[in-house]
Amino acid sequence: MKFTIGFRAVKHEDLDFLLLLRKKSMSKHLVDANIKLTPEQHLERVKEHYYDSHIILRNRKAIGVLKLGVIALKGMDKSLHIRQLQIMPEYQGQGIGSKVLAVVKKRALQLQLPITLNVLLKNPARGLYLRHGFQIEGKNKLEFQMRCPLEVIAA
Repeated sequence: MKFTIGFRAVKHEDLDFLLLLRKKSMSKHLVDANIKLTPEQHLERVKEHYYDSHIILRNRKAIGVLKLGVIALKGMDKSLHIRQLQIMPEYQGQGIGSKVLAVVKKRALQLQLPITLNVLLKNPARGLYLRHGFQIEGKNKLEFQMRCPLEVIAA
């Protein structure tokens, strides 16, 4: 089935959608990681870097969020960091994540920055990132730290 992916800037009135999205797309992964969050903590996470969020649209319908920021990690060079990439479960597995990552890679090329992200250890989205050239740079008890070098993005 053919569809178009678009983005729009987040608005204040998107807060309820983003909270629902977070709960629907992350609850299972948080339980698997033995992370218990209160409703207030979920809301806090949604509000963190709120205006770095972009609503992902499929055929003009809001189905997810992409939250990006330029960061510098512990003396390392800057990177374009995917703070959050969440897609409603009913839209997962349809190639939307790949299309979103293609857009992120274009932005990284414009900025001449590698891309970094963190993903929970048991989150199957790690497979998506590996398929797109991300490499595991580190790991802690909760998540992998991943990086897609500029030379991989440019290839």
